[in-house]
Order: sequence, then C-alpha cells, then structure tokens
Amino acid sequence: MNDYILGIDIGTTSVKAVLVSSEGEIVDSESAPHDLMSQYPNWAEEDAEVWWENTVNAVGRLCGRSPGEMNRVRCVGCSGMVPAIVMLDDKGGPVRNTIQQNDARALKQIKFVTETINQQQLFERTGGFTNQQHIIPRLLWVKENEPEAWARAKTVMGSYDYIVYKLTGVKSLEMNWAAESGCFDIYKREWIYEDLDKVGISPELLPQVNESMGIVGETLPVIGGLPAGIPVIAGSADHVASTFAAGIVNGGDLLIKFGGAGDILFCLDKIQTSRKLFFDYHIVPDKYLLNGCMAASGSLVKWFVNDIIECGDPDIFAQLDQKAGAVPAASEGLVVLPYFLGEKTPIFDPTARGVFFGLTLSHTKAHIFRAILECVIYGFRHHVDVLQEAGCVPKRIFATNGGAKSGIWRQIAADILGKPVCSYPSHPGSSLGVAFLAGKSVGVFREWDDIHMFLTDPQINMPDEKNVAIYNRSYGIYRDLYIQLTDSFKALQNIYNDK
Repeated sequence: MNDYILGIDIGTTSVKAVLVSSEGEIVDSESAPHDLMSQYPNWAEEDAEVWWENTVNAVGRLCGRSPGEMNRVRCVGCSGMVPAIVMLDDKGGPVRNTIQQNDARALKQIKFVTETINQQQLFERTGGFTNQQHIIPRLLWVKENEPEAWARAKTVMGSYDYIVYKLTGVKSLEMNWAAESGCFDIYKREWIYEDLDKVGISPELLPQVNESMGIVGETLPVIGGLPAGIPVIAGSADHVASTFAAGIVNGGDLLIKFGGAGDILFCLDKIQTSRKLFFDYHIVPDKYLLNGCMAASGSLVKWFVNDIIECGDPDIFAQLDQKAGAVPAASEGLVVLPYFLGEKTPIFDPTARGVFFGLTLSHTKAHIFRAILECVIYGFRHHVDVLQEAGCVPKRIFATNGGAKSGIWRQIAADILGKPVCSYPSHPGSSLGVAFLAGKSVGVFREWDDIHMFLTDPQINMPDEKNVAIYNRSYGIYRDLYIQLTDSFKALQNIYNDK
C-alpha cells in the first residue's frame, strides 16, 4: 500500500499544495492565488492571514478529492519565500502585513546598520554585506516608523515557518531563513548576538532554528480532512526546494527559477561565498548553493497583465506567449531593466528602477511582453557572468517553476544564455521538493536520487545561434543602461525622500 506526502509552497503569487506517493507519482495538486502589495515605491508586502486561508482552501480541496490518500499522509513539508518577515503578537496573530524579501524601503536603516556593524567581519561570518534582503534593516524600519506594531511584536518568522506554526502550534525557523537573515554565522550555525545587540534587536524575537528535515511538531485539527498527528518538518526555502526538485545535486549544476522573484542557484561541493551573491545550505547533506535573487521576475509578467493591459482572461498568458513568439529576438530594439522593486543581487541597489528603453510607435504589447521576458533572462545572464568570474562555470542549466511552463520563455533563456536549458514543465517545483524532503525525513524515500522518479517528460531547449548573436549585442546594451542610469536612479530616490 502506498504512503503519501503533502507539500505546501507559499509563493509570491499563490499557495501551491501537492500530494505525492511513495511510488513517485504526483497524485494531485491545487493552488490558490494571492497578490503582492506595493502601496509605495520600494514596498513589497503580503497578508500572512491570506496565506493561511489559501493553505486551508488548497489543502481542503485536496482532502475533498482524495480522502483515502489523506488518511495515509506520513509527513507534511512547507516551503516559501526567504527571508520574508512575519511579525506575530503574543497570541500568534500578525501585527502587520508581511515585509517581503524583495522589499527595499529600509534605505536609511541599511545605512545605519552598515555604519554600525563591521561589514568585513559580517561578510566573513555570513557570506554577505548588509543589504535590502537582510532582516535587521527591515525590522528597524518597523521599530522606527510603526512603534505600536513593534511593541506588539513578540515573534519574528518566515513565510513557511508561519504555515508550520499554524499547522502545529510550534514556533520555529528553518536554517536557510536564518542563513539569509544577515545575522547568522553560516559556519558556526548560530545567531551573531553581538550584532543584534548593537542595533537593539532582541534575539528573543527569533524562535529556535531547525534543520530543514527536522520534525518540529504534528498537525493539529485545523484543516478539514487533514488528520491530526501527522509529523511536520521545518521545511525549506522555496528556491532551495526547487533546486532539489529539478534534480540538482551535483556540483556545477545551475538552476534558473522563474518564480515571482527570480532565483539563480549554483550547486557547490564545499562552502564558497561571493560579495555579489547570497549563500544557502542545500537540503542535500554536504552540498551548498551560491544564490542570486532578482527582486522581480514573474511578478513583472503579472503586473503587465493585471495593471497595464488589465486583462482577466485566464488564457491571456498563452495568447501573449504566442504573440511574443512572432516578435524577433531582442524585441526590435526594445530593452527593459527589471528593477521594478529595486534590485538585490548582483548590484544590491534598492534605488534602481524599471526602465523601458527604445520604445517606438511601432512597438506593440507583444513587443513589450517579449521584452519583459527577455529582461528577466538578461538578469539571469548577469548572474552567470558573476558566477564565472568566481570560477563557477555552469555545466548544466535547469529551469523550474511557473515561468518554465512557457515554451517561448524557455527558448529565450537558451538563446540569451547560449546553452541548452532543461526543464520539467509538468512538475510543481518547490512544493514537490519540500514534499520529497518531508518523505525523506520519515523514511518514505530512501535515497536522494529517488527524486528522479518524479522527473518525467524533460524538455530541452537548444540555443538558436542566430538569436544568440543578436542577444549578445542587446545584452551589452542592457548592462550599459544600468551603469548610465545609476546616478539618475539615486536622484529620483532623493526627490521621493524630499516629499
């Protein structure tokens, strides 16, 4: 008789739940959409209570369709965005909206932390310098601007940690949330208490840090149809779970993740850090990841459809894909900079802005849509350049998550990167990865290579040499545009600050 595992992913644009079997079958999946909120420039927030409502709805629908299988679920795993910030009061309720990992509001606080904490020592212990992704500047922003919310906050955790808490009643943090927080020693695997003390952040806000596979509690009777008493693991950062779900366990493999944000992950056999990238622990023991993260990726596509052309047709993405496929490579001279939420790696510039360069009256929405797809891959290529400068040359390139289901986007990736791109469009990415991890923790899956049971129907996109040559020229313009506009971006930010 089969055993079953439940994986839940808290993404930028939706909650996804997947039920998998011990025989390597994706039995069923479900999703529930939600929106990123950007009320002011640089802001990126979501509602954690909506995440939980979506989790209840998505899992509840799975339970309704597969009640027998749900009664044989052996373990639950949750993944999500890192390091999103959820602040809870003494009763476990959110005190405000979440502050997402791609939020860039805390410019003043970044400057303060940079001047207060020795940055070279910070890099030597965390693998990074203070930036918009780190939790301390964003927490200080709340402390300084929302003192009432700060006074009520008793616990700080991440997106998937919050769902684990709602499922089990246990407050915890997973290792990679800590590793990307900017105040965790990645070698000693402990908080840097003296840095927290310097900036006035109490370590009591931070729950216990657990290994990804560690079981932190058991399900409570909080979702109809999901039995109580099922073990729940600490979980995984979504990009790490996606990396594993693509079968990436060998040094030199590279993943490009087409999520709401864009992730680029390079697998390592030993710890290596970069001044232009983040560091993560792989969920596979003794493997590590250099991690690039673009603040906006798939969210740009959703913004264009929802806010610019204002189309609610469920087939709109397929229609736009088809029209974009008829537009020549490089969108007939249109180049977009994807910095709509500032940018994290590799430029670490929260003042950067989105740009449409080269627009003419001959350009259509198909040109603009294609140029948006292209700019995300230009950002991926920028990260590949950084990796190669550090001696990390990709041997194989894989693509996962929602955008990887788009044939035109995968082909653009192969053409801009100039290498074959392998994807598995039929599997659900992060939710599959964390489901397997949960199964591994309770012995449902024995070997890490068992993930290949799920990796069926691979799609290989080969680069078109003609398009490669065109994109090489357009990519040079893309890189040059940011350099030329850097001072202008800062001037724009100063205008906003003066209001």
